Amino acid sequence: MADRYDIAVLGGGPGGYTAAIRAAQLGLRTALVERDRLGGVCGNWGCIPSKAIIRSAEVYDTASRGEKLGIVPGSLTFDYAKVIENSRGAADRVSRGVSSLMKKNGITVLAGHGRLDGEGRLVVDGHGLVESERILLAAGSGERVLPGLEPAPPQVTTSRELLEEATLPGSVIIVGGGAIGVEFGYVFSCFGVDVTIVELEAQLLPGMDGTIAKELERVFSRRKIDVRTSTGYRSLTRDAAGVTLTVEKDGRSEELRAERCVVAVGRRALIDEIGLAEAGVETERGLVRVDDRFQTNLPHVLAIGDLVDSPQLAHVASAEGIAAVEIAASRRPPGRLDPLRIPGCVYCHPEVATIGLSEEAARERGYEVQIGTFPYRALGRAVASDELEGVVKIVSEGRYGEVLGCHVLGGAATDIIAEAAMTMGLEGTIWDLGGTVHAHPTFAEGVMEAALAAAGEGVNA
Repeated sequence: MADRYDIAVLGGGPGGYTAAIRAAQLGLRTALVERDRLGGVCGNWGCIPSKAIIRSAEVYDTASRGEKLGIVPGSLTFDYAKVIENSRGAADRVSRGVSSLMKKNGITVLAGHGRLDGEGRLVVDGHGLVESERILLAAGSGERVLPGLEPAPPQVTTSRELLEEATLPGSVIIVGGGAIGVEFGYVFSCFGVDVTIVELEAQLLPGMDGTIAKELERVFSRRKIDVRTSTGYRSLTRDAAGVTLTVEKDGRSEELRAERCVVAVGRRALIDEIGLAEAGVETERGLVRVDDRFQTNLPHVLAIGDLVDSPQLAHVASAEGIAAVEIAASRRPPGRLDPLRIPGCVYCHPEVATIGLSEEAARERGYEVQIGTFPYRALGRAVASDELEGVVKIVSEGRYGEVLGCHVLGGAATDIIAEAAMTMGLEGTIWDLGGTVHAHPTFAEGVMEAALAAAGEGVNA
């Protein structure tokens, strides 16, 4: 008789493997299906290897400018092939770690491509039918491309191909000024590549607070990155020497020339590869429809992460995986995550981190808004560390001082945003943040100072 599971999880990324671990902790007989490497896109082709590359770029860039700090670089150089080799090593280590967690928690791993059949059952190549009471879909997403910008390495790539490409071009055009485009734009500029970023919206990092986006654009301009906002892609041609990209702004066309083009226009849910249509699972606008229990229209089939209408972030998928399993096990009440309580991070330098409402969004919702900002140049830690570029911005509700949003550009931004996330999760106020004693000197003092500024009680700026 074939093994029968309480839950079978399709996808071994952050959402899937976290859900599998939580299910096993709750005493559920659990299987995890993964066709590639455990760790998913995040561990193997996204978060982890890209951050390793960014770290190499940051170290090289800092050393190159170290003379001010008393560090004479001399004949400093870099080996980009080793940068990529190191990043692949980081990905391998994470994947091995996930594999170890599966063994530790007694989870059966089924290697192979999984999909739903016409009866809504899970079938895995090489294993056949997987008998399971529930199926959790966590297949994630892939790189989105535009017509005419399909990958053709090395001249036209997405971030996926870049994570294996061991050579650098002399120049690059990045189509898309979101998180991926900004991060790789930073990396390329650190290693001396001429960078142009083309973004259709009016600012870098569309949807983020305008103050932060404008300051980041100024920082990039000082790095000699050519930022083209409110600019649309029209066509691309290739030849032996590189690419020519035709763009349009304010009704006027222009041709941009570079050795390579990187397409960074977002991600698409992998809904076509897992048998949703055959099983009759309902989708809408390219995403799986789920209720507040993460159930699809087939009650035994759940879906989380990039497959559903949620921010496409690894930590969101992980949190949803835990929530879906706990709801199914009657360990928590139904309910989706509040998107305003989810931090978003960009790992260029200076870093960007944000949570909650931007100033613009808060005003559009009719809030009486109080704003507090604090520049990094007034932070003792930033001065000592020569990290003067940046700002912390707090958006609060005027009557009660509830923190509605926090937006940070600067050193350690992706870590200190957790303080604002905790405050908002507890419905805290600017007086809670501002009245909390912070260690000195730290970057986190900037959050305290911005909160005090919002309350009209700022001290150090």
